[in-house]
Amino acid sequence: MRHVLANDSSEVSNDLAAAFRDRVFVEYANYWAEGAKLPALSRARIVSNFSMSEGLEHLIDARKLGRGVIIVLPHIGSWEWGGAYLDAIGFGLTAVAEELEPPALFEWFKKKREAMGISIIGLNDRAGAILLNTLEQNKTVGLVSDRDIQNNGVEVTFFGERLTLPAGPAVMALRTGAPLLTAAAYSGPHQGHHAVVNPPIPFERSGKLRSDVSALTQLVASELEGLIRRAPEQWHDLQPRFRRD
Repeated sequence: MRHVLANDSSEVSNDLAAAFRDRVFVEYANYWAEGAKLPALSRARIVSNFSMSEGLEHLIDARKLGRGVIIVLPHIGSWEWGGAYLDAIGFGLTAVAEELEPPALFEWFKKKREAMGISIIGLNDRAGAILLNTLEQNKTVGLVSDRDIQNNGVEVTFFGERLTLPAGPAVMALRTGAPLLTAAAYSGPHQGHHAVVNPPIPFERSGKLRSDVSALTQLVASELEGLIRRAPEQWHDLQPRFRRD
């Protein structure tokens, strides 16, 4: 929270950081409670629960290009509600999820999310090929990419610190020409939800894949910062991230 709340003009007080820290755990509990309801809700109920969809036209326009769409999300609010909403309005969503141990637990999560309308593939050696095939069919891929789970990502500046984020979204966008957007699905206001979709990230190739992947991943990181700062208390990243800490 100190990193997210920091600005150039003042230090983050202990009281402010603690208040947001406590709200994180309340919102995280809310995330699990809301997610448990989703498989039982009708599509009409899910759509009506979204009080606002800011920037949905960016997603609609990107889909018209016919190359598929890559949506990059942070662990914020309820990305599952966002995926269920996209399915309810006819977009659908294919997402990658960490393969948990034991395998039965991963299968339970997979079935739960597929009941919400989200197609889940495991984060393994086959995931890339499946995602590329999904994009070739002009479908939507969602990648929660504010954590480098495999520890093989690209180094970027994120909230003023150097760390790594997954390179997958940038690699796929550069290889396929699919539009790359960042988005988030927030809890609230009140008992509802609202979605924010940013315009496709403009990017011109330099001819060197490695440097292009690094540059594009940095642009993604900067947009994820903006989405997280809109509701810091809803950022569910409860693991050590920053080297200075």
